[in-house]
Amino acid sequence: MKTRTTTYAVILLTAAAALTACDDSTSSDSSKPASPKPSATAEKEPTQKQKDENHKAAGIPPKPTGQKRRQLLDALAKAAPDVVRYEDKAIDAARNQCSSINGGGSKLDWAASQRFSYKDVTTTEAQGKAINAALKTTGFCKV
Repeated sequence: MKTRTTTYAVILLTAAAALTACDDSTSSDSSKPASPKPSATAEKEPTQKQKDENHKAAGIPPKPTGQKRRQLLDALAKAAPDVVRYEDKAIDAARNQCSSINGGGSKLDWAASQRFSYKDVTTTEAQGKAINAALKTTGFCKV
């Protein structure tokens, strides 16, 4: 729960900083030239290491490559063949689903059916249940 709270706080702070950096064009003092305000987030771009740590804290595994990628795609194809039609989307959906699994989310089967439905691919809750089982048994979601 602390991880989710921290993640939400970071998102809210980033959004607030972005909003405060916006210029109000309805300002009544048009004699002053508008000077750009420095964005608080522009100076503090997270490094890849920080991004990886944030993903790990949120229960999101790193993007699989090579043999691990192939194993994940094969496991997903066995659970719901259509979801691997768009491999990159399937990988991203799997990583995000791990966040729910590792975070103790509710309605995991429904969430998987939603995450793995994209473009012309529709995933049922029954397939979502099979996808969750595949993610757990392959160990992909272990962070």
